[in-house]
Amino acid sequence: MSDRFALRRRRLLAGATMLAAGAALPARAESKRIIVGTWGGDYSRLLAKNIEKPLLEPKGWDVIKDEANDPPRRAKMLAEKSLRRGSTDIQGLSAANMYDVNQQGLVEQLDYAQIPNSKNLIPAMKYPYGVGHIYSGKVILYNPKIIKTAPTSFAETLDPKMGDKLGIIDIQYQYTLVAAGMASGGSPSNVEPGKERLLACKKAGARIYPSNEAFAQAMKTEEIAVGIMWKARAVQWQNAGINVETVAAKEGVPMYISGFAVPKNAPDKPGAYAYLDAMLDPSAQEAFAVDMGYNPTVTNAKVPPEVQKRIGFTPDEQKRLVDLDYGYLAKNDVAFQEWWNKSFKA
Repeated sequence: MSDRFALRRRRLLAGATMLAAGAALPARAESKRIIVGTWGGDYSRLLAKNIEKPLLEPKGWDVIKDEANDPPRRAKMLAEKSLRRGSTDIQGLSAANMYDVNQQGLVEQLDYAQIPNSKNLIPAMKYPYGVGHIYSGKVILYNPKIIKTAPTSFAETLDPKMGDKLGIIDIQYQYTLVAAGMASGGSPSNVEPGKERLLACKKAGARIYPSNEAFAQAMKTEEIAVGIMWKARAVQWQNAGINVETVAAKEGVPMYISGFAVPKNAPDKPGAYAYLDAMLDPSAQEAFAVDMGYNPTVTNAKVPPEVQKRIGFTPDEQKRLVDLDYGYLAKNDVAFQEWWNKSFKA
């Protein structure tokens, strides 16, 4: 009996070991998953095309997207602050909003030693709490078929005289406020003078679109003919056959930097670092310049001269590049959203 019992016990132990090994398999597979918080639309599509499929999937990483505009994603990060494990490994945010989530204590202070490609990163794109992925500048864009005289300033663009041919993008509320402020005697650190201008434009018929893509469709159908947008997006739309030209405003060119930060409670921080490194790979940066019209944030990306001419800025325009006051925007963002939603959009 004792021999039979011992044999049975060995079999049970062997079976338990196999079950434990089997149970461990999903955990190992899980460790190769990266959950990316990002905008949807073109940006998400190009992240997959230029970063995830060519650079991460061959290394066994499975990328899952958590797509939404950034206000609800930031709200979700804040709601998850007390959790040991959050729901995302990495979050795509503007430089202004990376500053904001850092101030709230939501993101990692990065270890750049784990990002080999960061050795080529432009210093201005290297934040302690996030990495700049791409950048461009806010410019005027217009349809030359309809707007015969090109606007040269934000004041001429955000003007009630444009009536219902002026388009404004809902998710770009911070930058629209900055441009309106600059057009009205304010600055990136004081947008208040621009509010009256925007209200007058809305009253005169300016149209509000929920997304960049909806704005592009309205430009394509000629429902609108003028607005403000990143130069990079305008280049992308030109490539798609939309009749649009761009002008760097006299008041200045507010810079837009899109990047990624890692939540403190990210479930898979190695995956997050793998994503940060892949996005700085020269091939990915070059592809984004061609596909999306944004300037690379690494110095070793080789952008074709004809592309660089279209997406970049002349020496004179570079002098007018304006960085945003991230502290001011973060401090006042809740008030800006409330005014935008209740006073401007209502």
